[in-house]
Amino acid sequence: MINQLTMKIIQFSALVIILCCGVFTLTCAEPANPPAQNAPLTFDSNRAFDILKKQCEFGPRPPGSEAHKKTRDYLFSELKKYTDVVTLQPYTSEVDTIDDPPQRKTLHMNNIIAEFGSGHSETLLLAAHWDTRPCADQDPDIDSQREPILGANDGASGVAVLLEIARILKQTPPPRRLIIILFDGEDYGKTTDQMFLGSRYFAKNMGKWRPDYGILLDMIGDKNLEIPKEQFSLAANPVFMERIWKRAEKLGLVPFQDRVGPAVMDDHVPLIRAGVPMVNLIDFDYPHWHTLEDTVDKCSPKSLEIVGRLVVSIIYEGL
Repeated sequence: MINQLTMKIIQFSALVIILCCGVFTLTCAEPANPPAQNAPLTFDSNRAFDILKKQCEFGPRPPGSEAHKKTRDYLFSELKKYTDVVTLQPYTSEVDTIDDPPQRKTLHMNNIIAEFGSGHSETLLLAAHWDTRPCADQDPDIDSQREPILGANDGASGVAVLLEIARILKQTPPPRRLIIILFDGEDYGKTTDQMFLGSRYFAKNMGKWRPDYGILLDMIGDKNLEIPKEQFSLAANPVFMERIWKRAEKLGLVPFQDRVGPAVMDDHVPLIRAGVPMVNLIDFDYPHWHTLEDTVDKCSPKSLEIVGRLVVSIIYEGL
């Protein structure tokens, strides 16, 4: 089995894969319409943290589990409170289980897609993944490595921010078309060939949801938040990323650091390869990644607020 650290981090030389697809030029980050006249509601960090905790109350949420089904229904019903246009995008994937030897099985999964501001021409995509990993393969306790993780940060944090943003979008309609997508099957497989299942499927089946550009939120809830510039995002669209970091600086959001971080294989990569400029906001320097210690107490409402404030500013003011 490959070293698990290579499952999400690919060294800088691997950027050639993305660059072969061409470096995108940002043409759509300026608002197509003037900002909303009424200021958006304040991002409620405590409410976002409650959403994080609610997901974790279902327990580990790997595809195929009962907790996974309950979480799907919860997220769908929550988004329905804020928009009538919520869709399940079902798909199946043939994957290997974590058993030794592994068994081949068919997983039935769903991306959850919500639409806002459909009358505008420009489309911004906001994404996170809602599933959790079926094995704690990075846990220091070998006996625990076959147990599923709770995924408080790795999964629940990005979803929590997007659901709180959905509440704001309901109260203050955005000045651009906006799609929120919660990807399924991001964290399933033993290797990257069997991960990012939902984003791979969406990238091939975007249809009417195809965005002009997008932002991925992953692992943004830890207490010691530091978000450098992820390398795949930077290589694919440096102008887009620089504008985001300039906005973070303007807002005084210190965790957004002006330095280049690792190249993280994640849900943004299939969309970049499909021609959609994407930036991944991620703090991959998280010691509890893929361990049983990725729990609620490692996360912070303040971290959710920092990322939420930035994204809300981008939605209503453009870049």
